[in-house]
Amino acid sequence: MSIARIPAEHLHLGDPPPGRRVYGIADFRGALLHERARSDRSGHEFSLVAFAPGDSRSVHATWRRLTKILPGRLRTIDQVGWLEDGRLAALLPYTPAEGAWKVADDVCLMLPERLAPPVIEIYVYPSDWLGGDTMDSLGRDAAPLEPLLTQPLPAWKRVLDVLGATAGLTLLSPCMALIALSVKLSSPGPVLFRQRRAGRGGRPFVIYKFRTMTADAESRQRELLVLNEQDGPAFKIKCDPRITRLGRLLRSTSLDELPQLFNVLRGDMSLVGPRPLPCHESDASDGWRRRRLEVTPGLTCIWQVRGRSRVSFDEWMRMDLRYAVSRSLWHDLKLLIQTVWAVLRGTGAH
Repeated sequence: MSIARIPAEHLHLGDPPPGRRVYGIADFRGALLHERARSDRSGHEFSLVAFAPGDSRSVHATWRRLTKILPGRLRTIDQVGWLEDGRLAALLPYTPAEGAWKVADDVCLMLPERLAPPVIEIYVYPSDWLGGDTMDSLGRDAAPLEPLLTQPLPAWKRVLDVLGATAGLTLLSPCMALIALSVKLSSPGPVLFRQRRAGRGGRPFVIYKFRTMTADAESRQRELLVLNEQDGPAFKIKCDPRITRLGRLLRSTSLDELPQLFNVLRGDMSLVGPRPLPCHESDASDGWRRRRLEVTPGLTCIWQVRGRSRVSFDEWMRMDLRYAVSRSLWHDLKLLIQTVWAVLRGTGAH
């Protein structure tokens, strides 16, 4: 069933109760980001209750009643505002999923019987958001909040991605064919390495690379954990014994990354953005480190050209966050040029 959601700026609603403001989309998003930052510092849990009309024939009446009822039901520390998809929402600090559902139930009971019950979704933070939903004591779902805070890909960035990936695949197709043949002939196993990575909003996707390791590399990682040279949940070994002779050459020249141009065309990745971590590593990156997943991952970013294999995991994450808040056409072009220079100098991948 499709749910009619009317953007807040198109509604002409009555004023909320005195002293209670219904925030616009931008201000309410700012409040969400502020509460998430507080949660990252203190570890407290908070919830978001989102309302959508249950009947498209009574959209305006539902919004009018909710904007009057909801603010009066909440505490002074709670906030009410509009989400980007047009839903009305309540931000509830220090409130788990069970408390959020109690608020939702109370609001539904306060609505006139002539109005269809609204469609309600509960979001919580923090949560094991790559591992599944949270439930309250009655078995009602609460989804992770993070996907609501993702930043859409700007139009200029998508145009750059499509043009760049198309040009790269066209010009480099003979080289890629030769690499594929060499991988096939040099060691047993598939030509392409496929792995599930965490994309924008934490949504998993399959990344493609030319295989640079032995076919049993994934199963051997556990026995090599003691040799890990990267702190945090990431796993990196400079002289990894699983890498084939051809694979070492492909990695040193970053040629193993070329199949990811298909990921860029599909929209899973961008030319420039935080490198996507394997899902289990991303899941282990808690708190503020998750903010890197607000933007589309990419082939290259600040870490690839300035600190690769030479900085701590947290500093790597901070580099990704700096990029996420400073995306621009000029910055992307600059990072692409720096990446090419780093590859030519041999200071890229290991």
